[in-house]
Amino acid sequence: MSRLYCTTWFVLMVQAAVADDALRPFPVDWSSPADSPASVAFLLDAPAGKDGFVRVAGGHLVRPSGERFRIWGVNITGRATVPTKEAAPLVAAHLARCGVNCVRFHFLDRPAPQGLLDASRDDTRALDPGQLDRFDFFVAALKERGIYTNLNLNVGRTYKAGDGVRDHELLGFAKGLTYFHPRLLELQREYARQLLTHRNAYTNHEYRHEPAVAIVELVNENSIVESWFAGRLLGKNTQKNPGTWTDIPASYERELTVLYNRWLAERLSADALAKLRAACGVAEGAPIPRLRPDQFASAPKVQFHTEAAFYMDLERRYFDDMARLLRDELGVRSLIVGTSDHNHGKSGYPLVSSLVRLDVVDGHVYWQHPRYLTDPATGRRAGFDIPNTPMVNDPARSTPVQLSRTAVAGKPYTVSEVNHPFPHEYACEGIPILAAYAALHDWDGLFWYTLAHEHLVGEPPRAIGHFDLGPDPVKMTQIAAGALLFARPDVRPATRTVRRTYSAEQVIESLRLPWSAGPYFTPGFPNTLALVHATRIESLDGPPTGPFESAPSEPIVSDTGEIRWSGAAAKRGMVSIDTPRSQALVGFCKDGPAATKHLAVRVENRFCAVTLGTLDNRPIAQSSKLLLTATARVANSGQTWNEKRTSLTKWGTPPPCIEPVTGTVVLRGLEKADRVTAQPLDGTGRPLGRPLAAEKAGGDWTLTVGDPATTWYLVSVVR
Repeated sequence: MSRLYCTTWFVLMVQAAVADDALRPFPVDWSSPADSPASVAFLLDAPAGKDGFVRVAGGHLVRPSGERFRIWGVNITGRATVPTKEAAPLVAAHLARCGVNCVRFHFLDRPAPQGLLDASRDDTRALDPGQLDRFDFFVAALKERGIYTNLNLNVGRTYKAGDGVRDHELLGFAKGLTYFHPRLLELQREYARQLLTHRNAYTNHEYRHEPAVAIVELVNENSIVESWFAGRLLGKNTQKNPGTWTDIPASYERELTVLYNRWLAERLSADALAKLRAACGVAEGAPIPRLRPDQFASAPKVQFHTEAAFYMDLERRYFDDMARLLRDELGVRSLIVGTSDHNHGKSGYPLVSSLVRLDVVDGHVYWQHPRYLTDPATGRRAGFDIPNTPMVNDPARSTPVQLSRTAVAGKPYTVSEVNHPFPHEYACEGIPILAAYAALHDWDGLFWYTLAHEHLVGEPPRAIGHFDLGPDPVKMTQIAAGALLFARPDVRPATRTVRRTYSAEQVIESLRLPWSAGPYFTPGFPNTLALVHATRIESLDGPPTGPFESAPSEPIVSDTGEIRWSGAAAKRGMVSIDTPRSQALVGFCKDGPAATKHLAVRVENRFCAVTLGTLDNRPIAQSSKLLLTATARVANSGQTWNEKRTSLTKWGTPPPCIEPVTGTVVLRGLEKADRVTAQPLDGTGRPLGRPLAAEKAGGDWTLTVGDPATTWYLVSVVR
């Protein structure tokens, strides 16, 4: 080992140890009924649905009056979907204070106590009355606060012997199979009828007629096209209870091949079928086999395109049939989403061509989702790893770029799952950056994944998990600040939209492009163009894509001039957001001048995110009440990293700890200000100690931050 390597390693370890020593406890108390002086609940219009259903007009979500409605939401998952009746109003109030206006209820189709299904039966065909009552009460509590509901139908249902599902123990979540197997289709329809015709005694509406239900989603992260290219239609699985992403059993593989050949006989002329047989090398009368992913590159065009068209047709028919059930039979008035474009390692355009048949198009993405490791001896999960690198240094594959590929002209676009999963050390960048670019692209909604999997009130606090927002003081602080950026919205839509049109042939051939062509899988399209302009798909069955303008060089500046991305090439990325009512500095703030029109920072932290937004709807220059957030790393108490800082050797325990942002924050151009103070807030948003007085020098007001340790401040300006 070289002396240089040893020295570098030692320096990095010392820096990490010093940084870990800087962490301070900072819990989030969900049991407190107290309001916050920094509440952004004024963004909500309570009760939810008071004037009728959210609808679509002009390609966007609107209220019944025609006013734009932008969803700033969170997911709630598993046991957390059914809090106690004492806890439900507390959770609803806390979410409202943070500006959350919609909750996506996820994994409802699990057995109690994780979901709504009656666990006492030998099937999964009945709802548990006690679970349903608590769920109803929670929905009503959210509605009262102005928070809408998004209901997911098929997410994580697994099957029992009494369901009459063949090889039920081998299916996992049955992804892909839910699109074509008759019994699984029948059970989905039955569940939809049960849930959507159920009357909530606390709102006095059946869910199909509940105006506070903004969206109903059919399936979650489930596409038979994806199952095909991911190698999950091979019929090799023999493992019981195989989990989420699994191959299908052999009997279903045979069934799917029979279905494919029947479809060929119905759709192709005799000549076309003969040509396909010749291309596949299959004799007349023999079944045409389906392609494996390792055969894609060499497969004749006619074979590849024909099989892709088969899966795309299955998806279209599934969405059409389920939409007819909900609309025509059940009379559902909420908007319908099919599923999400969620696998950005491959093209999503074949799936999107089916999703556009419904009301809203949706996407999912995670920045550096944990890669779960398996112990080969036991087959059990044995930890995880992540690259743990900052998104600000990789604009071309950033979260906003990945998500931007999916938006379609004339359709609302939502993102129903997104996160910088814990314990990522640069996670403070995620919420403010995406909130700003989502507003630039004029999207219709963001749902952060997930508030919690377990109860937040009435049980001992839990350590932060990979996706938990509720106990994470950095992300909960930023949820409030992000609501101002996106839901108000403070960032203006782009002045130009780059429209893309694809031929039907391009849509299918995009599946054969390599990972390096992603996330757009559009030859000639520079990814960073999506950080300058908005972009939408004009057609997926039109002329092929034409030439695009060249990629912008650093700094990458939005066409509105409000968002600037710089420093990525030097691995010192910085995103600045500069609008009249909200401003932010996100990234390596210590390494260079970090300033917007009204905000400048001089901090000791290597990496942080600082935002400033008004709470009285005035421009910063005239505002008397502002929310200042200053966030860096978050960790569980006692948490320890491996040497490479790509995984944890010890997960840690509550309470969560923050790395306080220390140094000075300068507020500029505050017109006619006589006095400026900053009240530190605790993890719940209540006053923490005494207000800090800012020092005036010329037209600037300087705040010294970091003591007491906090993530946010209520700034008051006296004139």
